[in-house]
Amino acid sequence: MARRSRELTPDRSARHLFGAEVRRHRELAGMSLERLAEVVRYSRSHLSRIEAAEHMPPPDLAGRLDAAFGTDGHFERLYALARHEAHPDKYRRRMALEARARLIREYAGCYIPGLIQTEDYARTIFRAGDPKRTEDEVEEMVTVRMGRQTLLQRDSPPDVSYVIDEAVLRRPIGGSDIWRTQLCALADFADDSAAILQILPFEHGEHALLGGHLVLFTLDDDTTIAFEESATTTEALEDPDRVRRHCRAYEMVGACALSPKASAEMINAHVKELAS
Repeated sequence: MARRSRELTPDRSARHLFGAEVRRHRELAGMSLERLAEVVRYSRSHLSRIEAAEHMPPPDLAGRLDAAFGTDGHFERLYALARHEAHPDKYRRRMALEARARLIREYAGCYIPGLIQTEDYARTIFRAGDPKRTEDEVEEMVTVRMGRQTLLQRDSPPDVSYVIDEAVLRRPIGGSDIWRTQLCALADFADDSAAILQILPFEHGEHALLGGHLVLFTLDDDTTIAFEESATTTEALEDPDRVRRHCRAYEMVGACALSPKASAEMINAHVKELAS
C-alpha cells in the first residue's frame, strides 16, 4: 500500500517549508519520487521523509535540488534556515553566533571538536550520549552536525584555532576503523596551513580548563562570547570580565601546548600505531 502524503504546514517552520517546496517543485516538474531519487542520488525513502519534514535534509542535498529543478540557490537558502531547527533553543543561538564568527577558538578536553568530526565518529558519540535515542534521532543529529561543517567550506571561512587535550587522542572511539578514519581526518586538518591545531600533552599536568570544553566566538563586531560545555549543559558567557578570564585561560593552555608542527607529528604517530 502506498504511503499517504503527509499534510505539510509550510508556515510552521523552515523545515516544513523545505519539504513542501521539494514536493511542489517535484510535482511541477512531473517527477515521481523514484525519478527524483535517481537525479539527486538519494534513496526514495530518504526523500519521502524530507518531503514530510520528518528528517533534516543533508547539507549537500539542497545544491542537488537546485541543479535538478534549476532554482538558482532557492533550496540552498531554505536549507540555511532549516538547519537551525534541529537544535533545541539553547543551541540555536550558539549556531547563529558560530555562523557570524570571524574567529573560533576551542579547547577540547574529552572529544574531537564537532566541526572536524567524521560522520561515524559523530554517530558513535551521539549513540553513547543517550542509549535511548532511536537510530532516526541519531541520524538526524549526524546530518545536522555535518551541515555545520559547511561553515569551514565557505568562500570566507572563519579563522579557527583548536587546543585538544592528549586524552582525546588516547581514547579510541567507535572501534579501530572509525577511530583510524577520524585520526586521519584530524591529521589532514592539522596539515592545513590556514588552521591552528595544538595538542596539550599529559606532561603539562593541571590547568584552568581541566575536564571542560570551551568555545570562544569572536564576532564580526569584535565582540567575544564564550560557551562553556559539560556532558549535559552549555552555558553562554557574555560578561566582559568572565569572557576575559576564559580568553586568558585559553591563551595559557595554548602557550603550554605543543607547536602545530609537533602536534601534527604526534597525531601522525598515533595513526601509524593503529596501522601497525
